[in-house]
Amino acid sequence: MLAWLFFALLAAYRPLGAEGTRVEGVVRDLSGAVVPGAAVKLTAGAYTAATTTDSSGSFSFEGVPGTSGTVTVTAAGFVETSEQWTLTNGTASLTFTVQPSPLTQQVVVTAARTETPFSETPLSTVELTSTDLLRTPALTLDDKLRQIPGFSLFRRSSSRIANPTTMGLSLRGLGSGSGTSRALVLEDGIPLTDPFGSWIYWGRVPQEAVSSTELMQEGASSLYGSSALAGVVQFLSKPAPPQFGASVEISYGNQNTPDLSFWTGGQIGNWESTFSGALFHTDGYILVPEPERGTIDTRAGSQHGTADWMIGRKIGQKSEIFGRGWYMDDTRMNGTPDQRNGIRLVQGALGANLDLGGAGAFTLRFYGVAETYHQTFSSPGPARDSEILTDIQAVPAQGVGGSAVWTRHLGDRQQLVAGFDEHEEIGHSNEMMFSGVSGSHTKNTFAGGHQLTIGLFAEDLIALRPSWSLTLSARWDHWRNFDAVLKCEPFSSPCAPLTAYPNRSYDAFDPRAAIIHQFNSHVSWSASVYRAFRAPTLNELYRSFRQGTVTTGANPTLRAERLTGGETGVDVSTLNQRLEVRGTFFYNQVTDPVSNVPCTASTQYCVGASTGTTQLRENLGRTAAPGLELEGIARVTPQVQLVAGYQYVDATVLTAPGLGISGNWVAQVPHNVITFQGRYTNPRIVDVSLEGRMVGMQFDDAQNLFPMDRFFVLDALASRSMGGGTEIFAAVENLLNDKYLFAVQGVPELGLPIAARFGFRYQFPAR
Repeated sequence: MLAWLFFALLAAYRPLGAEGTRVEGVVRDLSGAVVPGAAVKLTAGAYTAATTTDSSGSFSFEGVPGTSGTVTVTAAGFVETSEQWTLTNGTASLTFTVQPSPLTQQVVVTAARTETPFSETPLSTVELTSTDLLRTPALTLDDKLRQIPGFSLFRRSSSRIANPTTMGLSLRGLGSGSGTSRALVLEDGIPLTDPFGSWIYWGRVPQEAVSSTELMQEGASSLYGSSALAGVVQFLSKPAPPQFGASVEISYGNQNTPDLSFWTGGQIGNWESTFSGALFHTDGYILVPEPERGTIDTRAGSQHGTADWMIGRKIGQKSEIFGRGWYMDDTRMNGTPDQRNGIRLVQGALGANLDLGGAGAFTLRFYGVAETYHQTFSSPGPARDSEILTDIQAVPAQGVGGSAVWTRHLGDRQQLVAGFDEHEEIGHSNEMMFSGVSGSHTKNTFAGGHQLTIGLFAEDLIALRPSWSLTLSARWDHWRNFDAVLKCEPFSSPCAPLTAYPNRSYDAFDPRAAIIHQFNSHVSWSASVYRAFRAPTLNELYRSFRQGTVTTGANPTLRAERLTGGETGVDVSTLNQRLEVRGTFFYNQVTDPVSNVPCTASTQYCVGASTGTTQLRENLGRTAAPGLELEGIARVTPQVQLVAGYQYVDATVLTAPGLGISGNWVAQVPHNVITFQGRYTNPRIVDVSLEGRMVGMQFDDAQNLFPMDRFFVLDALASRSMGGGTEIFAAVENLLNDKYLFAVQGVPELGLPIAARFGFRYQFPAR
């Protein structure tokens, strides 16, 4: 009844001043998507007025003199369009469909580390605009990106309640090892991955600051080195507007979940600045299913605050320098009173984008990050009516790095890219360990080291013919691990006082080749082959952790992972671009993949545990992930759009000497994922988005002893523009309240139940 009342109020609402002389309208492109930020000019005889379309593509003029006139719409990348208007009962309503400018092409930067026409990138490259993210019902960034079938974290859980060490990113069924990302995440060219564990803090990026998101879903080490084994995700920020601008989104939901995200920016002369931030809190929910719960089981909640400030100065027409700083504070309850974690992070960056005229262009980035991570673990009693603190961890870590990228066009058919980057990480896991039976203090440990990675890369983008393009790239990386030690202070358990691990180094050469052929305006084909690598993180080498009753040990002898892969696909558009279908076959094989495997009596580095199960991070022999991706986009009408995606990936262990798991499914990777979205856009009444995601059965462990059933979640969002840059909305995640598990090994843990929220957005100037 409340939902029906809400929609009835939306439909009945009319802004003040609706009676009388009013000219209103909406601006869309050929796909039916709204066009925010378009300049709109109204004339009525000698009278003129101007405004811009808001986030829903709508505009309005109140108190217009006269009964007829002209409205002209101008938007970047589109042909200027004009229409006549005549008042009927005091109101004129217009709908504009703007045509793309023939001189403008959609470009992306992630796939080639330089601006590249989207049509000249492989089909594995995906772009989500700010409108795509805005119209997605999910609250967190990672859940919004799950509309892409190949996108997943280490577990099925949402970042709103997940332990940060399980929020590593996986693409195309490669898995994320032991929670570590196998894909690189950037914001405007600056790495967002944790320097110690390569985890992703998804709440770190204020959503109001995101202009677009680009995903490269194939091995990208030929340009980005280690951490880009499975691909790259990059968030591109809103630029500072010529005048002052601001936007904010505020919402409140069940589980006591308030959320705030804001962005503001502007230019004064040659100076420009932006500032954005976010505040989030949720009480969360109890993870353990009701039949298995005990008195120690409490809500798994989280809260975080983040800030991002940039100040820059333009030099000439095309060059600029800038400084930027980030701050984040995140704390989480992990489901029992004694289990919690927290992270405090500070990062700074200096950068320059320099136009050198005929000599090309330089992009320079330098950054440094310092953080401290805290984590506590416990051993629950058999009936979950008590717990004993087993481990208190403090993990300070620092990272510094920089990159220099040079690009230059050679004529009209060739572009060269060359660059250098370097980054160094320092981190140690300091632990106080206690007996899981008596709670007595057993020992203190200090384990960690230094990592240094240096890379050189080059790329050649060649337009062989008007319908053929070829991209060749290659990169050499040198990875070095040094000054690694394990110090131990015994109390009730004996241990070696000092273990110095030998220095190790590794060299990797990663080439990539991609070719694209545009048969005609309706059909294109692309293919690529590549190699990639990922060095083990300090976390995998030196830090142990506990999930439920399962303790996983570090392994200082881990080797780097190597990937060899390729893909080929076809894109077909028809019905005047109202229907587009893509199909891509891919094959990826990883040598020495890191995975969590059960301990054996002869395993050297297993962490002992008095209760529960122990396992260790180990290099398997080889895994393979052949698969198929299908995507269809139907623009049924200017108001209705349907999108569906499907991924099948047969991720299996080919060889794992001595472990007895050859032929098993790769842990935490389902074979089937289906997604769909349906959108209805009518700013004068209501905008509605409906999204669904089906994730197939998968296993929680490498031995495939703990299956997790498939599940289906349905999300919905409804919004309405109220004029003046204001919009109200209501959203529901897991509308059908499907109960599913994201962990079953040890203690079962539930995924996000039904989560509803309502809120409003405001943007100035009103667009």
